[in-house]
Amino acid sequence: MRNQKKLKGLEETRELWLPHSLLIEVLWRLPSKTLAWVRFVSKEWKNIVSDRTFIKLQLKPREQLSGFFSQGRYEWSDGDVKSVSYISVDRDFTKVEKGVLNFLPENVVILSSSNGLICCRSSFPCSEPVLYVCNPLNREWITLQWPNLPKDSSTALIFEPFKSQIDVSTDFQVVTVCQTYIEEDEDEDEDGVQFSFNIYSSQTKVWTKSTEICVCGHNLQKKGCAFVEGVIFWLTNGDHILMFDPEKELSCLVMQPFPASQLNFRPGMCVGEAEGRLQYVLFSEDGLQLWELEDMFSSHWSVKHFISLEELERENPKCMYHISEKLESHLTTDTFPWINPLSFKDTTLLLRISTDIYAFNFDTKKAKLLCPYSALGPNSMFSPIVIPYTMSLVPIG
Repeated sequence: MRNQKKLKGLEETRELWLPHSLLIEVLWRLPSKTLAWVRFVSKEWKNIVSDRTFIKLQLKPREQLSGFFSQGRYEWSDGDVKSVSYISVDRDFTKVEKGVLNFLPENVVILSSSNGLICCRSSFPCSEPVLYVCNPLNREWITLQWPNLPKDSSTALIFEPFKSQIDVSTDFQVVTVCQTYIEEDEDEDEDGVQFSFNIYSSQTKVWTKSTEICVCGHNLQKKGCAFVEGVIFWLTNGDHILMFDPEKELSCLVMQPFPASQLNFRPGMCVGEAEGRLQYVLFSEDGLQLWELEDMFSSHWSVKHFISLEELERENPKCMYHISEKLESHLTTDTFPWINPLSFKDTTLLLRISTDIYAFNFDTKKAKLLCPYSALGPNSMFSPIVIPYTMSLVPIG
């Protein structure tokens, strides 16, 4: 009741003195999360906020990372964990939210995100699986067919609403990469993996199988992907990153900036995006490193941040105390390292330290406690699916 009175008061104030042009000037400066509530003030406000020109004006230069979606995995079972959690990073007091995707018609597994949209699939076991592309903020969604894809295929969503200079586009693509194991000749030391790509376009509403094939000595990690300026990147279990450009239908293997074979223990790593560049996060016995890809075809990287273990402990004495000793006790055979980077976007790294989840800011070098790992639900310790999320009011469907 109190909130309704406030909204009514805002509307009456607007009617008294705010001209239409000034109202737009005020509203476009608000974040998407606030605008989602502003829509209910009046019909005129809803029309303004829903207008594509307004959405493009409000979102393109300003929207920041909102949080991370997380979902556990079963280590041995073929089924899927049904619980999906959302961890906000744009609030003073963090709250782990459940049921954010409950507006969908069934339980789902999160796959990828792009500019406010989420791509997910039906939770297995399922007789007729489908894909969903949805906007959790305005609770809009559409269904895509599942073209006989393997369950372990990796999926990326490409949504660039501001690519057009004229209008906010609702066109998107879904790219899946399937891996087929191939046996090498007897003279070869190792078998290989062949990657093939399927592309769905919302414009044509059909799937096409790309003629592009990429062969690698290792399969993909189940750590999601990074989408950078029309190009998708996936981590492999070796020293390479798989790259695919769906517009040119071109793939290649990018060398990681620091070969894992040169480290004394299994490092924690993940990829992400910041300022239109691919970022590679590595946590090793030397410290926390953030690399930026300068040229994918020559595998040229530059160091953006390097924070030693001593500096990490000095800046974060409550959660990173005795960090060197704890890292030494977690060798290459340790399934659950003491520190594990989970996902990265902009300047924020989501990572697990022991049994807690933290948001680490590379600019301030500070780690903020978000929640205990147990708050993310069952089976969250074993290779969880974690994807960054940025709120958007862009319509879908």
